[in-house]
Amino acid sequence: MGDCEFPVTNHEVQHHLAAAAHHIFMALKACGNLKDDVKQVLSDLNSCLPNELVDQSSGRLLMDMKDQIRHPEEVIMRWESYQGMIWDSGSTEASRYLDAVAEIQRIICAVEGLPTLSDGWQKELSLRAHCILQIAMSKLEEELMHILVQNKQCYEPEYMSFRSYMEDLTYDDSFLSVEDCNVEPMTRADDSRSSPEQCLLNLIQPEMVYAVKSIATVMFASKHDKEFCQAFVRARKDALEEYLYILEMKQFTVEDIFKMDWKSLSREIKKWEWALRIIVRVYLKSERWLCDQILGVFGQASLNCSFVEITWGAMLQFLNFGEVIAMAPRQPDRLFRILNVYETLADLVLDIDAVFIEESGNFIRLEFHSLLGRLGDYIKGAFREFRNCIASDRPRKAFTSSVHPFTNYAMNYIRTLTSYRDTLNFLLCHEEADGLEPSLEPENGEEDSLYRSCPLARHIRLVASLLEDNLESRSKLLKDEPLQHIFMMNNIHYMVQKIKDSDLRQHFGDEWVRKQNGNFQHHANDYIRTTWSSALFLLKDSERSDRSLFYSSSLREKCRKFIEAFEQIYKNQTGWIIPDPQLREDIQISTSQRVIQAYRSFLGKNSERIGDRYIKYNADDLENLVLDFFEGSPRLLRSSRRR
Repeated sequence: MGDCEFPVTNHEVQHHLAAAAHHIFMALKACGNLKDDVKQVLSDLNSCLPNELVDQSSGRLLMDMKDQIRHPEEVIMRWESYQGMIWDSGSTEASRYLDAVAEIQRIICAVEGLPTLSDGWQKELSLRAHCILQIAMSKLEEELMHILVQNKQCYEPEYMSFRSYMEDLTYDDSFLSVEDCNVEPMTRADDSRSSPEQCLLNLIQPEMVYAVKSIATVMFASKHDKEFCQAFVRARKDALEEYLYILEMKQFTVEDIFKMDWKSLSREIKKWEWALRIIVRVYLKSERWLCDQILGVFGQASLNCSFVEITWGAMLQFLNFGEVIAMAPRQPDRLFRILNVYETLADLVLDIDAVFIEESGNFIRLEFHSLLGRLGDYIKGAFREFRNCIASDRPRKAFTSSVHPFTNYAMNYIRTLTSYRDTLNFLLCHEEADGLEPSLEPENGEEDSLYRSCPLARHIRLVASLLEDNLESRSKLLKDEPLQHIFMMNNIHYMVQKIKDSDLRQHFGDEWVRKQNGNFQHHANDYIRTTWSSALFLLKDSERSDRSLFYSSSLREKCRKFIEAFEQIYKNQTGWIIPDPQLREDIQISTSQRVIQAYRSFLGKNSERIGDRYIKYNADDLENLVLDFFEGSPRLLRSSRRR
């Protein structure tokens, strides 16, 4: 008996071919990675198929997907009822969960690509798949937060210890009460060894970066990119706030800052400066790197917006503090602290520009540049106040013969200014003032000439000139004219030594030093004249050569009066002070050469006429006594050498 053959009609062949074509169309469409033009071609082909065939094929596909959804649904729902975290259970479980989510995404894509059917199966399956996907997205968001929080890394290398950050000495007392000020020299901190170098840190455990990227890929593919970015930003913002806490950065209101005493505020400014270096040079660059690793593949918009959102609050905190500092009264005693802040910010603005390079970071960039400008205005204002205080200060009481604290303060101040030469040359280049030397072109390009002609040099020479005028006024408060000259010698010598022994010499030049040495010699001569002229007049030679009793008596009287004058001067001037040992010795030698030598000559010519018994001190005695002058301890001559 032969094979039973059923005749196949042309209609049946077309039906089977159409069903196969529709099945292929739906399978290709479910791939989800076809180009738009290919999808359009397939859609056009599918529209040519008979409707009844499409409905039958779609129904069979829905039945298949209803079976296919069960396994990924079980995987996802199992973790919904289990309290543990997926990635804590290992990479295998994480991969299984991500595969399940990907399968749900595929089913949703396939269901939504089918023609709308009237039996409700399609809508039911779509709703079921979307519910499962939403549960998975919530779980992945939770997993993301858990991974970012549990695996964040906070580094605390040596430079992050504020206590190890090098303290620089700041003049803390008010300039306006300089009469009673502390006169320790001011120095600038060398913070180069404590400043962080530019480096990249792993802000989360490196092995977990891939996990975060995997979650990002799935959530972005499910059109939950907004939820991913919000969770990512929230976790990273919290990490940055924690980092600021580790750096001991506090939130201050304007009122808080203005109520602080300068010592406390100076410490907070130093902390601000130190923390800003670390945040910009280390943290921001590392955060940008992390954002690029996670979000870079999804386009610059997501990357930039997320980075700016993460860092926005912290940068505003730094900006707000800086703005309040720039608004503070422009006081000379705060200048060096603000100069440090200015130089720190000037050093960092290029780094800030680099990490906030896109349009979303424009505000941060512009605000930091604006803050730098306001800090520059503060510095110029504080320097003007310093110069004006030197010029307008009116001494209220007489001082001793020693170096005045005012001189000490002013010279240490301008010496410290040279540590900020480049910054001040930039800021003062257009500053003018009464008495300021005209700007001159340097001669022959010599380095010394460049230093002497720079804006800073012109301004500090003006300050030195104003200081000299001030000292002249102060000297006039001393009633004893010789003491006025000792006072001026002490202070001029101090100024010259400060300049000769520091970088100031380059800014003042040898000509200025020679001029001050001449000024010093003028006061030295005036000191000898005003102190000893009347006493030396007694020692003038007489042209008489007789040995009359009257003439001998006159010589004895002159000798006695000279010794009385010497004893009074000794009593006064042993209490005066010349603190510099070399200067004190020079004045003592000058006194011996002019006074003791005259007395020695007087005795050499007249000792026989006067008589040994009437000579209370010989020249050697007085020369030894001169060595007691200017020691700062008044002395009395209790007895004569002779009886």
